[in-house]
Amino acid sequence: MTLIELLTSPIEYQFMQRAIIVTVLAAVVCGLLSCWLILVGWALIGDAISHAVLPGVVIAYALGIPFGIGAFAFALVAVLLIFMIKRTTPLKQDASIGIVFTTLFALGIVLISLWPSQVDLMHILFGNLLGVSFSDAWQIAVLAVIVMAALLYFRRDITLFAFDPTHAKVIGLRPDLVGAGVLVAVAATAVVSLKTVGVVLVVSLLITPGATALLLTRNVWKMLWVAPMLAGLCALVGCYVSFHLDTPPGGTIVLIQGIVYAAVWLVSLRRGRVAPPQPKQSSVTMVAR
Repeated sequence: MTLIELLTSPIEYQFMQRAIIVTVLAAVVCGLLSCWLILVGWALIGDAISHAVLPGVVIAYALGIPFGIGAFAFALVAVLLIFMIKRTTPLKQDASIGIVFTTLFALGIVLISLWPSQVDLMHILFGNLLGVSFSDAWQIAVLAVIVMAALLYFRRDITLFAFDPTHAKVIGLRPDLVGAGVLVAVAATAVVSLKTVGVVLVVSLLITPGATALLLTRNVWKMLWVAPMLAGLCALVGCYVSFHLDTPPGGTIVLIQGIVYAAVWLVSLRRGRVAPPQPKQSSVTMVAR
């Protein structure tokens, strides 16, 4: 098979065209959001929300409504419960996250057992990219564009909140409101990515691109370019590799992202660019550079 055939054979099929478009869109949005999740230190929240949407997806499929509605509703429920537990109990945030996401994920598993004929567990957990319909593609595309536009519009506020919430409050921003907005964006992004890689692997899309970009640059604004570009490229390559090797698309995409991160990390080690953690105040210089 020639190189031209390798590149053109997947896009001869409509289901692959939809899969590629949806995957790249989801990856770009996740890559953009992952920068702030890495900087704020909210990686675990992304993991929690991605798992907590499972019961919403199951209920949506059982009722015959768009899966995004159920997933987004339970993502918001997870965010609300995490902050309620954190504010009303002596537990730290990681403990409240662990309680909420494991309970909601378990609820989803139980609901799947109650409606086994309506819901395919493997498709929910690991995605069903090749089964994306036109209606699913439109839902994902619209939601992805809305989330990306909101993140870009409020990028300066979110970045200031990530580095110095106290200063953000002094100049008139409301850190709690900005943080809530970021969490809503995480919820929406988890819904966008659900169809591509499933519940289990969404967290990789929300973390790995930003972590890779942080190894390549210490400039926040460059990170906001590098992470989405890397995520989109890995998604595209993952779709092609999955098609030609007949492997699961979601797992293949996540594996390629992990390989790219490992390669960047090793190169950074050789060049001495991977530094030990610095005091928090020094991170503000990242914005100024």
